[in-house]
Amino acid sequence: MSSLAARPPDTVRFVDPVRNPYAPGAGQRPPELAGRGRELDVFDVVLERIARGRPERSLMLTGLRGVGKTVLLNTLRSQAINHLWGTGKIEARPDQSLRRPIAAALHMAVRELAPRHRAPDRIDGFLGVLKAFAQRSAPTGRGGAAPKLRDRWQPGIDVPAASGRADSGDIEIDLVELLTDAAAVATDVGTGVAVFIDEMQDLGAEDVSALCAACHELSQLGAPLIVVGAGLPHLPAVLSAAKSYSERLFRYQRIDRLDRIAADQALCAPAEREEVEYEQKALDLLYEKSGGYPYFVQAYGKATWDHAPRSPITAADVRVAAPEAEAELAVGFFGSRFERATPAEREYMRAMASLSLVEGEENGRDDMDAAVPTAEIARALGRKPASLSPARDALIKKGLIYSGERGTVAFTVPHFGRYLRTQPA
Repeated sequence: MSSLAARPPDTVRFVDPVRNPYAPGAGQRPPELAGRGRELDVFDVVLERIARGRPERSLMLTGLRGVGKTVLLNTLRSQAINHLWGTGKIEARPDQSLRRPIAAALHMAVRELAPRHRAPDRIDGFLGVLKAFAQRSAPTGRGGAAPKLRDRWQPGIDVPAASGRADSGDIEIDLVELLTDAAAVATDVGTGVAVFIDEMQDLGAEDVSALCAACHELSQLGAPLIVVGAGLPHLPAVLSAAKSYSERLFRYQRIDRLDRIAADQALCAPAEREEVEYEQKALDLLYEKSGGYPYFVQAYGKATWDHAPRSPITAADVRVAAPEAEAELAVGFFGSRFERATPAEREYMRAMASLSLVEGEENGRDDMDAAVPTAEIARALGRKPASLSPARDALIKKGLIYSGERGTVAFTVPHFGRYLRTQPA
């Protein structure tokens, strides 16, 4: 696809850097959300079915970093808001309890519903339960230490905390009761509640189990509350490890890189709004450089726009701009992650990068970041597999690699193996 159209030779349009439409940023919505129409349509159906009392499952979005999961999650939330649902969003963090952030998310969701509720006392009743849930945490930390400030958080709710509901201290019992009560408020106003959870793979095992149990209970009740999660490719395995029925409990959608048509649309549509066009060969090269990964599409598009003197943008413009885009990615997208790793973890990833190139060539992959067997990594490093477990586990916890299948690991970041292969040892 090309946006180049016939035009008189004397009408030259210059490319203004101030009007650069591309937006490479973490969770930042691109000017054209290309290639996600199916996911948006499916979610519209989910919202309508639940509003009509039809059974539906909560939704889990999975994919590598840079494919636009957070952007899609935010867009789905906007859809729910447009359907007059109550919504709240959190970002899971390692070693942080789910109790405080999900209480804040539900507080926001019910506040959105409250103006349409005819019985203020029902809202106050729920807020009392919410306050009890938020305040109920272990009285002491590990070893008898005082609880951390985040565990002593006091929600900004004026009503007194309820007693005997969502305050047992058992997160699984409490969360089921809290979400059930939130769904009841939504039922009163003829709508629903949606809780959006980003980086869901970072939830603790106990919290994942509680969330699965709550979603299971809600689905059996036909309650109008869903959880929409987003996480790395191993999120289904995390959920399955918590509750075996999670494989049937959620609808899973794999978010992948854009196909050629969608990638061209992501570049051309915003450019056309600025009366700028691309030559076909420029689009060919941009797709080759970006691999269709949305974050990379935006990064290369932005750099190319800044370097192109006039429209149409040419392949020569892309070649001139590519080193700048790659340098920025090397620092902000790849380098920042690499710096988080210890020397032992970097050694592990370098071995992965070398082996993934071989695996990719053998399997015909064009991104050359294929999953590799952990036994092969140990063999390449001349170590016993057990001795490398701490490095592997730490890298998984840091979100740099994941284990999609037993005995294999892969990078969570597209093209990360390629980046490592260019770095000096």
